[in-house]
Amino acid sequence: MATPREIRRRIRSVRNISQITRAMEMVAASKMRRAQQQVVATRPYAQRIRAMIGDLSALGKEEQAQFPLLVHRPVKRSMLILITADKGLSGSFNTNVIRQSMRFMTNERPEGVENIDMIAVGRRGRDFYTRYGKTLVADFPQKGDAPSFESIRPMVQIAVSEFINGNVDAVFVAYTRFINTLHQTPEIQQILPIEAPEGSGDITDYIFEPSPSAVLEALLPRFVEVQIYQALLESIASQFSAQMVAMRNATDNAHDLVRDLTLSYNRVRQAQITREVSEIAAGAAAMSRR
Repeated sequence: MATPREIRRRIRSVRNISQITRAMEMVAASKMRRAQQQVVATRPYAQRIRAMIGDLSALGKEEQAQFPLLVHRPVKRSMLILITADKGLSGSFNTNVIRQSMRFMTNERPEGVENIDMIAVGRRGRDFYTRYGKTLVADFPQKGDAPSFESIRPMVQIAVSEFINGNVDAVFVAYTRFINTLHQTPEIQQILPIEAPEGSGDITDYIFEPSPSAVLEALLPRFVEVQIYQALLESIASQFSAQMVAMRNATDNAHDLVRDLTLSYNRVRQAQITREVSEIAAGAAAMSRR
């Protein structure tokens, strides 16, 4: 049985840990609010540009052929952009999106043929696939709490150039979509070739200058950037939400452990006092008999 000193030491250590997890919870909550504001602010723009791309891309097959980012080919080789965090302490956030990417790779890969290239954003995804012998085309650290639009362009350029050159026939992004503080969903979204959303194609209400084709040519690369940027923001908001919940649970568990340890300490201390009183009484009785 542990001594009172050992139990006191454990109580002190657990209390120190609970203070750290409480501070981390508050930091994650603050960062989550900023990240959530960014996600909410960029969603209307992403949805609007998607609708406009759908209207502009409602062209015939001959007209679509002049835009490399719209060309559909039989998918023999794909590219997956995996977005994870650099660090842990976020519950199952990294595990869920990595598991989703593994499921996607299993479904997309014919037996015995390695036909998926990967770009890792975040050290957790990079370390996982490197450990299992997966060769990455490129890897990038997480882009911070508030990434700029310019910071994602290197990975966009790699994906677009590989697709245009015919090295890959489709590009996907694996990320965690932010629903609310308690709910985040890992998703796989196709980035290339660009597909028009359902219900699009009516461009009669718009006048495009100099022409729909010219506007579409300028807009398509930007659309790819917006999709990847939105996925990155969704992932960051999801990460901080998961971290806040994980640290809150850790703090609550620490408080429960302190309470249990305090009860154990009181029992051990009571038993020790009882034993000491018994020894004193026995010693006093022995002295009185002399």
